[in-house]
Amino acid sequence: MSKTFTTDDVAAHKSADTGMYIIVDGGVYDITGFVEEHPGGANILKRAAGKDASKQFWKYHGEHVLRKYAERLRVGVVAEVVKAKL
Repeated sequence: MSKTFTTDDVAAHKSADTGMYIIVDGGVYDITGFVEEHPGGANILKRAAGKDASKQFWKYHGEHVLRKYAERLRVGVVAEVVKAKL
């Protein structure tokens, strides 16, 4: 079962010490261990940590990238999105 996060929960995860989470289309992804692997460089992910990165993600990536990493990095969903679907 997927964990549910608030946007404030995600915002608290914006450094290597607290873990780095981003939101993409309502999914919450733990990118802490992926930052140094990111082909576009670590800095762009560090700037996005703790935030909704959907707009930036889709600007540079296609659906196949999300599918490739989702299973490994997805840790939950944003509570506001869960409520909207009810």
